[in-house]
Amino acid sequence: MAYQGRNNNVDKILIRRDIEGDTLNIWFDDPKLERSCEETGDEVVLSKDSQGRVIGFEKLNYRVSQAQRESGKLPIEVRVA
Repeated sequence: MAYQGRNNNVDKILIRRDIEGDTLNIWFDDPKLERSCEETGDEVVLSKDSQGRVIGFEKLNYRVSQAQRESGKLPIEVRVA
């Protein structure tokens, strides 16, 4: 089942965590479609496609516990309606 967004359907969400850079990237569409970025001022960078739609975001200074860092696992809650 796809998430019904304003302008498109999202079948998958891509999550990437950079342990060394302390960032978390969330993509609602193909990262290759990124054409511009916009900083929000809240340590969040919005990734936009060529039409200016938000297709993902990056959370800067994303810190995890030592146990999570060692396990390489990210706590995630998933809800599907």
